[in-house]
Amino acid sequence: FHRCVTMGKKRIVIVGASLAGLRAAEALRKQGFDGGLVMLGAEAHLPYDRPPLSKELLKGDVGAAALSYHPQAWYDGQGIELILGSAATGLDPVARRVMHAKGPHGAKGHLQYDGLIIACGARARRLESGMQKRGVFVIRSIEDSLALKAALQPGMQLVVMGAGFIGAEVAASARALGVEVTVLEAAASPLRRVFGEGLGMALGQLHGEHGSVLRCGVEVSSILGHERVIGVELTDGATLPADVVVVGIGAVPNVEWLAGSGLSVGNGLLCDEFLWTGCEGVYAAGDVASCVNTWLGERVRGEQWTTAGDQGRLAALNLLAGKEGHQAFETAPYFWSDQYGCRIQSIGRTVSADLVHLLGSPQQRPFVGAFVENGLTVGAIAVNAPRQFAKLRPFVVRRAASADLPLL
Repeated sequence: FHRCVTMGKKRIVIVGASLAGLRAAEALRKQGFDGGLVMLGAEAHLPYDRPPLSKELLKGDVGAAALSYHPQAWYDGQGIELILGSAATGLDPVARRVMHAKGPHGAKGHLQYDGLIIACGARARRLESGMQKRGVFVIRSIEDSLALKAALQPGMQLVVMGAGFIGAEVAASARALGVEVTVLEAAASPLRRVFGEGLGMALGQLHGEHGSVLRCGVEVSSILGHERVIGVELTDGATLPADVVVVGIGAVPNVEWLAGSGLSVGNGLLCDEFLWTGCEGVYAAGDVASCVNTWLGERVRGEQWTTAGDQGRLAALNLLAGKEGHQAFETAPYFWSDQYGCRIQSIGRTVSADLVHLLGSPQQRPFVGAFVENGLTVGAIAVNAPRQFAKLRPFVVRRAASADLPLL
């Protein structure tokens, strides 16, 4: 705490009230910062867990209230001021001020800060047209998930655009609800950017095994219907009937409000390996942050749950420590996905490396594979093998020689 006082941090503002922002707030208090702490969130909800939106919440296994990380009493006890339901609208780094949409008495608000962590996340990418039709959905918020759940009825025809993790999880959840599902993917295989074409196609077989139809190498040209969706037209001229359409084609970082601030934005808010934006006292974390990951040795904007949490904590630590105490972000990317009763786990670099089967195969599960590059273990994947994955994970983190891989 004494270091915090000498750094002059009396009030820290966190823009973003999701996982990255919450982990930053937790870390600040854990490190002894007892100054003013404000979390500004665009959604009206307390910070909540997003992975269940496409799975447990959509299927009705849990209610929305169960997703909150902490109750209101926890924030009160930690002295954290929450301003929810108000999106950031501008930043003046010279005056050290964040403008936001909802101030007192209906006026626009502003927040002064001594330190700032930008963790405002991303939003679902939308189509250029057709999104206004009833029956067309994205999945990014509690409201999105509940609205889709209410629309899905057994026997309906659902078209899912995008066979990434969100699209695959929505498809699996819909099948569990008795919905007829077609999944469309513009690339030659699902998960191609993550695993490459061969492994991506092998994992995509999960759809067919559970009654969903997967079509790759196809794109939607238009959403059919006047006020309500009745189908989709593909670029090859084919049409598919659809009672409901889910658009799962990626995410767009929320950087527009930073226009004119002087901060560098591209595919996200650009920052260095220390999550520093280049502006004094301003750091970034989570889905909005495009940073240099020293473990990967390249600039990335990661959208993984664990990345958001790790970056939130590190941004807080670096903000308190100052430049002389900066630590680099060097986390091996990790994610998991639950589809059709299968848990897929992955860590590290899983493209442009040779896949070595250590247990089973993608078609004969449980399956565990290691990705090897120049004799080093740079990645791993497991399907329905959490114990073996946990055993393999540290070998990836330290890039162990492939000859030293453990027996599974």
